[in-house]
Amino acid sequence: CLMAAAEPAARKRRPKGHFVAGAGRAKRPRGAGRQLEAGMRGILITCNMNERKCVGEAYSLLGEYGDLLYGPEQFSDHEERLSGSDREEDEDDVEAALKKEVGQIRASTEQKLRRFQSVESGANNVVFIRTQGIEPENLVHHILKDMHTTKKKKTRVILRMLPISGTCKAFMEDMKKYTETFFEPWFKAPNKGTFQIVYKARNNSHMNREEVIKELAGIVGSLNPENKVDLNNPQYTVVVEIIKTVCCLSVVRDYVLFRKYNLQEVVKSNKEDAQQNPSSVTEEQNSEVVKAEIEEEEKSSKEIKEENK
Repeated sequence: CLMAAAEPAARKRRPKGHFVAGAGRAKRPRGAGRQLEAGMRGILITCNMNERKCVGEAYSLLGEYGDLLYGPEQFSDHEERLSGSDREEDEDDVEAALKKEVGQIRASTEQKLRRFQSVESGANNVVFIRTQGIEPENLVHHILKDMHTTKKKKTRVILRMLPISGTCKAFMEDMKKYTETFFEPWFKAPNKGTFQIVYKARNNSHMNREEVIKELAGIVGSLNPENKVDLNNPQYTVVVEIIKTVCCLSVVRDYVLFRKYNLQEVVKSNKEDAQQNPSSVTEEQNSEVVKAEIEEEEKSSKEIKEENK
């Protein structure tokens, strides 16, 4: 009799836990495809605390220059058609009609991915804008070149804007395999160039900065022995940004001239800029910025170590 009384009580308790767990699972698909992962291209943006405003500024700036370079974004009118005949369903079958409409909206969204789409980066003060159908390097270089020329400040909270042309898993074997192909357009013979590698890791403690730089420099050298490291006046800067278990990569020009792709710094006037053109920068200027870059990386590595204590 006691066992019989205990069984219904157990059954009553079980559904409560079951539904709580189910509710947690139900929320997850919401963010599916909306976080930074291997296989994405886009633009990594650092900001000063206000991520929400950063996203707004990014959409505005990228939209402005995206329309200039690639023409206005084209949208399908499929969504407008959804509001017509599809809603004239029998009221007794509301659930089926709703399912159908949700399915059509989802299919429509998947069919026409937006040119710019914010996704979760996995790090504080970092925003990632996934891109579709455009070259992130060309777009960001164009923005910085225009801001460098006009000295017109266009953002308040965006600091750096780095194009990300490829992403892979942030493990040494994955990175080596991926970059052997990724680096080819710039560094595989007959292509060649002088280069430097800049490295930044966030929320990641398993990668070693020196090891990554050494391995990637070795791959660039193996593609063409004429590729040489140059910390003073490199033609190309290999940007390595690691967030959690994702490695973001790009190869950019004018990294030093455009102040490490910092939108706040690139609009500041100075004497050197009056005599500089993109892709031609003095060794003195390069040395100063490269030195600052190294200091920044050393500082960030100390911060990572402190965070992991």
